[in-house]
Amino acid sequence: MVKPSFSHVTQWVFDLDNTLYPPQMRLFDQIEVLMTDYVVRAIGVDRAEADRLRGHYWREYGTTLAGLMAEHDLDPDPYLHAVHQVDLSHMDPDAELADHIRALPGRRIVYTNGSAPYAERVLEARGLTGLFDAIYGVEHAGYRPKPEKAAFEAIFAQDGITAETAAMFEDDPRNLAAPHEMGMRTVHVAPDPHDADHIHHHTDDLTAFLARLR
Repeated sequence: MVKPSFSHVTQWVFDLDNTLYPPQMRLFDQIEVLMTDYVVRAIGVDRAEADRLRGHYWREYGTTLAGLMAEHDLDPDPYLHAVHQVDLSHMDPDAELADHIRALPGRRIVYTNGSAPYAERVLEARGLTGLFDAIYGVEHAGYRPKPEKAAFEAIFAQDGITAETAAMFEDDPRNLAAPHEMGMRTVHVAPDPHDADHIHHHTDDLTAFLARLR
């Protein structure tokens, strides 16, 4: 009985990577290579160290970018441009997913730790252009990343979201903690479930899950 749990929801917040497309498309594999390349150039370490730092910053700061900004005073905009120059030619439009998103009542937005221009490209490749009322990237949160509560607060304030009538769809379980604390309905979208009190629902198939809400 999933549908009754969302009867109060009029604002729908979707993460982008590995949420609005399945992880099997492996788009983030390309991004990780580009991030490692950028770390090599930006701080002058070898590739093995750059790869280690990339993972370390992601764990400690929420994103590699946040770690580079905190520890190396990195200019975020050239980084965001460089690491999102990915090939999307292998991505397929998903008409069924588009139909279910279109049917959601109320306001629909995308909020990603990537950049908004990158999100727009991915949405186009997935056939999801025009379905969302707004698209927010990490730049709209002052480069503060999810899972920081302040990042969510910044985006939700800009969009006028009321957490008590909103739902968050996200592949990274740690990024659902703050939305849950704020009063949102939370949906973990990933191949494997994650047992945590801040996750209300899990699905390995976003399209099928949204179909149950109609």
